[in-house]
Amino acid sequence: MSSLKVAIIGAGPAGCLLARILHLNDISVTVFEAEPSFDARTQGGTLDMHPKTGIAALKAANLYDEFIKHARFDGSTLTVSDKKAQPYFKLPRMFASNPEIDRLELRQLLLRSLPDGLVQWNHRLERVDEHKHLHFAHRIEKGYDLIVGADGAWSRVRAAMTPIEPEYSGLSGFNLSIPNAKENAPETYELVNRGSLFAYSDGKSIMGQQMGDGSIQAAVYSRQDESWAKEMRAKKPSKEEICREYEDWAPELLDMVRKTEGDMRIMALYMLPVGTKWESRRGVTLVGDAAHLMTPFAGEGVNIALEDAMQLAEAIISTKDQDLHTQLDSVVRYEKELMDRGGKAQALTQKLMRLMFFTEGAPRETIQDWIIARASYDCDPRSEIEVRLISIPNTSHSNNAFGGSARTSVAFDRIWK
Repeated sequence: MSSLKVAIIGAGPAGCLLARILHLNDISVTVFEAEPSFDARTQGGTLDMHPKTGIAALKAANLYDEFIKHARFDGSTLTVSDKKAQPYFKLPRMFASNPEIDRLELRQLLLRSLPDGLVQWNHRLERVDEHKHLHFAHRIEKGYDLIVGADGAWSRVRAAMTPIEPEYSGLSGFNLSIPNAKENAPETYELVNRGSLFAYSDGKSIMGQQMGDGSIQAAVYSRQDESWAKEMRAKKPSKEEICREYEDWAPELLDMVRKTEGDMRIMALYMLPVGTKWESRRGVTLVGDAAHLMTPFAGEGVNIALEDAMQLAEAIISTKDQDLHTQLDSVVRYEKELMDRGGKAQALTQKLMRLMFFTEGAPRETIQDWIIARASYDCDPRSEIEVRLISIPNTSHSNNAFGGSARTSVAFDRIWK
C-alpha cells in the first residue's frame, strides 16, 4: 500500500468517485462529510452524463456496468422554447447520447461502492490550519499528506488556499415537483417528452425534467436581486402567486407549475469567477464545485467534477511507488490542468446563461449562438456538424430568414475539450 494518506472533505459525487479509485489502488483514504447521514437532505434533480467526462470517470472506477442499471438513455431529449411554448430547438431521442441519472441514484451508486467506515459522517469542517490539521466542530484530525476539498460551493478547503468566494449569478428561483407526472399531469408529461424542456423569455424561465421515479422536476428561475431568495423564503408564495409573474406565458407552461405538489425549494444561484485560479498549496487541492462552481445551464458541473476526481486519482496513482515529494508534485501538475479545464467549462456555462437570461429577444435572437457555443465545446475541431433550427419565422437575423426548417453547416477551427 502507498504510504500517502489522503483526506477528502465532502461525500458528493466527486469526493466519492475519487475515494473509490484510490481505494481500488490501495491508497489510504478517508472521506469526511458534514451531513449526519446519506438521507439528511434531498439530493436534487437529474444529471446528464457525458461520454468524455462523467462516463469516462465511472468507467475508470469500474462502475459503468452498475451505472447502466440506473441510466435512462431515453431521457436526454431536449426541447428549447420561448414563453409561448414555440420550440426553437429539439434534440430528438435518436440523436441524444448523454444518458440521464437521478442525482440520488448516482450518489447511492458511489456510496455503495465504498467499504463501510470509509465515509465519516457528521464531520463538518471549520478550517484547515497551516499544518494541514483538519478542524472539525468536535475534533481535530492530523496526519494526512493530502487534503482534497470536494466540499462544494462554500468550500472550507478552498478558503485555506485563496480568499476568492462565489459571486451571485443574478438568477434565483423555485424548485418544485410533480409526482407520478404521467397520471397527475399527462399534458406536462407529453410536453417534457421523458427528457427536458427549457422555456425562457424576458429573463425568465420555466424548465421541466423527467426523473427516474416518474416525477417531473419543475424549475422556475428569473433575474432577481440577491436578496430576493431570502425574501421569498420568508413570504412563502403560493403557486398562483408565482404564476402571476408569468401571466403572459403559455397555459401549458403555467400548468407545469400548477400541477406541482409538496414543498418548494427557493434557491439563489452562485458561481465562482470564470477562470478562477490560486497559488498552489502543497498537500492541499480541490475538485468539483470547490474549484470551479458554475450555474447548471450547460450541464457540465457534475461531469467536470467527476473528471477532476479521475484526473487527480490518475496523478496520485502514477506516482504511488515514489517518494512523497514526487507524489505531491504530481498533484500540483493536476491542479494546473484543473484550472484550465474548469475555466473553459465556466466560460461555456456563463455564455449559455447570458444567451438565455441576459440577452434581449432570447431565444429567438440567441438560439443559433447557443447551439454553436454548445457544439463547439463538445465537437472535434475537424468535424463539420449540422445545426438544425426549427420554425423561426420573421427572425431579424438577415442570414437566418427561416420560414420553416433550416440547415446551417458549421465548421469548427478549435476545440475546448
